[in-house]
Amino acid sequence: MKPGGRPCRTRRHSETELVGRELGDLAATLESDRDLRDFFARPWTPATVKRTVATEVAQKSGLSKLTSDFAALVAGRGRTDHIEVIAEKYRRLLDEDLGRVRARVRTAVPLTDEERRTLSTKIGRVRRSRQVVLEEVVDPTMLGGLVVESGGVVLDGSVEGQLERMRRRLVSG
Repeated sequence: MKPGGRPCRTRRHSETELVGRELGDLAATLESDRDLRDFFARPWTPATVKRTVATEVAQKSGLSKLTSDFAALVAGRGRTDHIEVIAEKYRRLLDEDLGRVRARVRTAVPLTDEERRTLSTKIGRVRRSRQVVLEEVVDPTMLGGLVVESGGVVLDGSVEGQLERMRRRLVSG
């Protein structure tokens, strides 16, 4: 704690990061467990029962009290089907607050550490951010190159993309 009773920024930062991860975990749990999803979707199940079950699921998953209480609130309001959207929106707001950007990178083969660092640096310059989080997807159907998606922009440096652009130029004369 800082003088005056305010929590220090690093502690608050780690708590907000934790909640973000836990919301993502909760969304994944609900997505993967059809029985649980079906239970929360039943309109005839009383809100108190849904809150209790949500609290139990959160505790068994090892979630913090804050996330557990939130899960119970959402379940009691009959909105567990919105958890994935809530988790995504929370992650976006947290990223914005921290000045962090995310990029989805699709490649034919896994990136090396050096390629990852270089790509993060270049994306950071373009997106004006010091912190870049790469989500890497290896797509063995790609011939080569990479496709980067970040902030609604898609940069296609794949072999397929280059061939398609050449084909269009040849067709258009």
